[in-house]
Amino acid sequence: MSEHPTSIFPNAGSFGDTDPAPTRPNRRELAWNRGTDVGLLLLRFAVGGTFFAHGMQKVFGLWGGPGIGGFAQVLEGFGFREAMTLSWVTGITELVAGAFVVLGVVTPLAAAGLLAIMINSVALKFGNGFFIASPAGAGAVELDVVLGMAAAALVFTGPGRIALDNGRTWHRRPAPWGVLALVVGVVAAVLVLVLLR
Repeated sequence: MSEHPTSIFPNAGSFGDTDPAPTRPNRRELAWNRGTDVGLLLLRFAVGGTFFAHGMQKVFGLWGGPGIGGFAQVLEGFGFREAMTLSWVTGITELVAGAFVVLGVVTPLAAAGLLAIMINSVALKFGNGFFIASPAGAGAVELDVVLGMAAAALVFTGPGRIALDNGRTWHRRPAPWGVLALVVGVVAAVLVLVLLR
């Protein structure tokens, strides 16, 4: 039997039915939008700006900050060795990575560096409780968890199009670069906790 149609008429076989076959409505394809870009810019300013300010406190002692020497004493109180070196590394990381996150430069790696700092901070203060409004006050982990999770979000989302990273490989393919940066950040945090404390 032949597979060719037996009729030259388009609707052969559907006597009296001239309506076209029902079609499903086309959904608008999910695409990147300006709202997402603005939202990521605001998130970058909040996270990166906060870390940059903390870095200024640690490195230069601005805005009532402890400076390098004061922060080194805090680290010694938590049981860290090489507290002066770690104080410089933490302060410079907060300064540079915070500025990079705000500008959207090497965003996944910069945000992973900030996440590593927050992992250490949460690990040190975990027993104090979660809420800042509790008796632990600033010793609670609430702010550290929020900043750490926001930094982790930027590791995976990238900076958005309103950034100096726009068009870079890690901007066009944020998921694999985000996983790589996340691994780097977590490993760095664990090594500091294990080797320097």
